[in-house]
Amino acid sequence: MPSHSMTTKTSHNSGLWLHKLILISVASLLALPIIATFIYSIATQWGATILPDALSLKWYLQLWQDPRFLLAFGRSLIICFGTLLISTLVILPMTFAVFYRFPKLKGLMDLLIILPFAIPPVVSSVGLLQIFADEPFMLVGTPWILIGTYFTITLPFMYRALANSFQGINLHDLMDAAHLLGASTFKAFLLIILPNIRKGLLVSLLISFSFLMGEFVFANILVGTRYETLQIYLFNMRQTSGHFTSALVMSYFLFTLLLTWLATRMSRSGDE
Repeated sequence: MPSHSMTTKTSHNSGLWLHKLILISVASLLALPIIATFIYSIATQWGATILPDALSLKWYLQLWQDPRFLLAFGRSLIICFGTLLISTLVILPMTFAVFYRFPKLKGLMDLLIILPFAIPPVVSSVGLLQIFADEPFMLVGTPWILIGTYFTITLPFMYRALANSFQGINLHDLMDAAHLLGASTFKAFLLIILPNIRKGLLVSLLISFSFLMGEFVFANILVGTRYETLQIYLFNMRQTSGHFTSALVMSYFLFTLLLTWLATRMSRSGDE
């Protein structure tokens, strides 16, 4: 019996080490391009040698001192946060209404959220150009058309994440209990339901933000340089130094990572 127990324990430990080795290998493969991009962004020259000739932060200083970059970055943030605000105000109550009042519409909603993936962005952009290039809705070249199109991008991610959150709680039981205690539907949703789906809402916002910050097709076709966003700026600067563009990519990555970390900290502090 002791021999059998030790054999089982050894086999279990070997399995754990194998799993850790696989995870470390996958994580290393995923991190390798990021590390290489970061090293290239702080290298003065990196040509025929394995390692760069010297390291410097001049590309980051040059980037963050460029008024054109700061404007493009600010515009992207305004469009992203504006879209996420509108999406939250529209999609969150809509999802709640579907799951609480109109459960028969779940199948229809599952079909509707697939439509943005069924129509390629290039095709959508051509149609939007024909509709909004002339009177009475001349929105082409303005941030408003981007906010509208970006809303269609966030819809599938936000609805699906919120739908999973609503399915994970006893929605009707919580609402009935709140009504018995005298709370209105709005107050019950705000004080009871919303805290229970906070993590799902946070995840949907982070995923949507990542997609919106990296979106290029709609921004390039519908507004272009008339309202230069971060991705348009990156596209226009592609002929410059590769070190400079690497610094731009790493700045975007580090900003997104910082935002994710802050959101995670806020979620944990809320649980405590």
